[in-house]
Amino acid sequence: MHELSITQSMLEIVLKQAEQSHAKKVTQINLIIGEMTGIVSDSVQFYLDILTKETIAAGARVSFTIAPSKAICHNCNQVFELKEFDWTCPRCRGNIIDVTAGKELIVDSIEVE
Repeated sequence: MHELSITQSMLEIVLKQAEQSHAKKVTQINLIIGEMTGIVSDSVQFYLDILTKETIAAGARVSFTIAPSKAICHNCNQVFELKEFDWTCPRCRGNIIDVTAGKELIVDSIEVE
């Protein structure tokens, strides 16, 4: 259900940018979503369809680019992609890491008329 509040926040950003650009219609919203967010793309589109009625974003489609989860090892500074059940460094097998990517939610761009 967190997709509703996420979609509301995303829509506020999109409408503000569209207004500043004097756009007449928003046709596409391009998002970058980290794979660790747990966001369900169909839910975002569903809520967007409801929330955009009677706005310039009515009928807009959402495009999702999934950002892989990455980490950096404290022992050897290796940057690596996280696997679902293996969060150990592939170089030194250390497990003291910082997650550096995979939690993002970014409005990458919007397409307008």
